[in-house]
Amino acid sequence: MKSIDLKHPVTIALDAMGADNGPEVVVSAAVDAVAHHRYLSVDLVGDAVRLESLVPAAAERIRICPASEVVTMDDSPADAVRRKKNSSMRVAIERVKNGAAAACVSAGNTGALMATAKFVLKTLPGIKRPAILAELPTRRNPTYLLDVGANAECDADQLFQFAVMGSIVASQLSDSTSPSIALLNIGSDSQKGDGLIQEASALIEASGLNYVGFVEGNDLGQGNVDVVVTDGFTGNVALKTMEGTASLVSHFANHVFTRSWFSKLQGLVARRALNQLRTTLDPRGYNGASFVGLNGIVVKSHGGADEVAFGHAIQTALLEVSDNTPAAIDRWMKNEAA
Repeated sequence: MKSIDLKHPVTIALDAMGADNGPEVVVSAAVDAVAHHRYLSVDLVGDAVRLESLVPAAAERIRICPASEVVTMDDSPADAVRRKKNSSMRVAIERVKNGAAAACVSAGNTGALMATAKFVLKTLPGIKRPAILAELPTRRNPTYLLDVGANAECDADQLFQFAVMGSIVASQLSDSTSPSIALLNIGSDSQKGDGLIQEASALIEASGLNYVGFVEGNDLGQGNVDVVVTDGFTGNVALKTMEGTASLVSHFANHVFTRSWFSKLQGLVARRALNQLRTTLDPRGYNGASFVGLNGIVVKSHGGADEVAFGHAIQTALLEVSDNTPAAIDRWMKNEAA
């Protein structure tokens, strides 16, 4: 991911109550973020009394915004929207809508976050449904996968719009000026896939995007393409499978080098390589999924994120603010309509 140097004041709203590990994680990430970005201010949204006890007295550019309710993991998206109008999640998103904040970051209930964001911010004109975009570690440069959970079923036009939005976001988050795009399919041959995937392929190929065709699941870690497009059900399964595989590799590596005194000695010799492997596979370095297609910037952090991972989600939000991602998508849609 590109580094960012803010040139003007920016405020982001953080849902301080959504993380599995409590607001301590969010507060710690916020303190670190403002220390690294002199033009950044943070609105911590949640239980004011609890947050006041956590924010260091010397902390600068951090404001506490009270919210009396919390969206839990057990709350349905509908209940979150209808019944918890003063939740930390809702208040944080409302601050984006009214211009008090340029982006919202939350580690809360994904379904509730998407439903609330759609209700409050609405989708951009012409966008059928927003999607969730995640960054994947690969052998080369990161690959961006969407949708990873917002839309279990999609039609061909929606997949085409995901390709457009993925291309725009990938060009902003990476150094690629013309990101390559592929559709996730059961084979790379041009004849593979059902009518839906074939129709989507034809739409993307005719659009002028840098479309390279189909990729399979085992291609996701290769880094041969910048953006991979699929429906939310398949994308979520693929993402979770990759996360689980990374965890499994780390587990086996630890087991191999700790099962005997000799293997421990080998582990000491290989320490540098092992540390590099852990860093590469560390999911904290890829935390922060973008909700693309909304009329505003919302980034979803993993619920179990620590302060390092949540800080990466904040960085993702700042990059989108810097490049004004919603405006870029809106311009593309208007040009397409014209």
